[in-house]
Amino acid sequence: MKASRYLFPSDYMADPSAHVFEDKIYIYPSHDWESGIPENDNGDHFNMRDYHVFSMNDPEAEVVDHGVALSTDDIPWAGRQLWDSDVAYKDGKYYMYFPLKDQNDIFRMGVAVSDRPEGPFVPQANPMKGSYSIDPCVFEDNGAYYMYFGGIWGGQLQFYRDNKLTPPCELPHFHEPALCPKIVKLQDNMLEFAEAPRDVLLLDEEGNPLKQGDTERRFFEASWVHKYGGKYYFSYSTGDTHLLCYAIGDNPYGPFTYQGVIMTPVVGWTTHHSILEFKNKWYLFYHDAVPSGGKTWLRSMKMVELEYDEQGLIKTIAGQ
Repeated sequence: MKASRYLFPSDYMADPSAHVFEDKIYIYPSHDWESGIPENDNGDHFNMRDYHVFSMNDPEAEVVDHGVALSTDDIPWAGRQLWDSDVAYKDGKYYMYFPLKDQNDIFRMGVAVSDRPEGPFVPQANPMKGSYSIDPCVFEDNGAYYMYFGGIWGGQLQFYRDNKLTPPCELPHFHEPALCPKIVKLQDNMLEFAEAPRDVLLLDEEGNPLKQGDTERRFFEASWVHKYGGKYYFSYSTGDTHLLCYAIGDNPYGPFTYQGVIMTPVVGWTTHHSILEFKNKWYLFYHDAVPSGGKTWLRSMKMVELEYDEQGLIKTIAGQ
């Protein structure tokens, strides 16, 4: 296994969403900084305010910082906390999807649009109707675009049942099925939901939904989807147990059956990633907190080559 690489050591960037656009790798991370807010389980200390966009001609090349592509100052409905984003391309336009708390401190999804992959991105005046929680991943399949989203604890997924904010806003008990990540098809204009969000069901090897108490396998946050060998790979973070895991299904909606661990824990509390193919090789983008001395809110983005075995299973990478 090749060694991992820090991509931009001069600043703290996390949650890297990587894509191939215009034959280059573009990376869309969140931007950590020392906010001075005390650390807590709601993530208030992750008070990010803008996004930078990065590009590289190939996995060994210099990483170019294209500067600020979107800021909370640009967004009419902004409250606080501009967390991780994702970007999709359609018909000559690039669409950035981002979670942001509105002025009532509730996470919504916004959309911003650009003619170029590096931005700048111009936000829509309002959040996407019916959107909630965090961690958007937009996946294209046969011309249709789907958004996966959701994150518990600070990501507020536990506030919702059947897409409605439903008190008492608590997690299921340990013996109950875990909360599911969500999937929703996007309209052709890429700005709105085409349907109500649905559950993405994650199953164990016997076909049973993963339980909330199964903390080393159940979903916490950080959805990502890619295709390999005709199968759909749904990967995600287990959050408080610090693993990157994956499950495999036969269509974008799932269900997905748990397969194993992509990466064991790294230094730092959260694990958030993306996976892409570039010139017939696969890469995992992620972050750790080594450069900041283990400060979990000051993370640095990295990448490492990812490999599959003959059965199409991902070879586990030791956190590095």
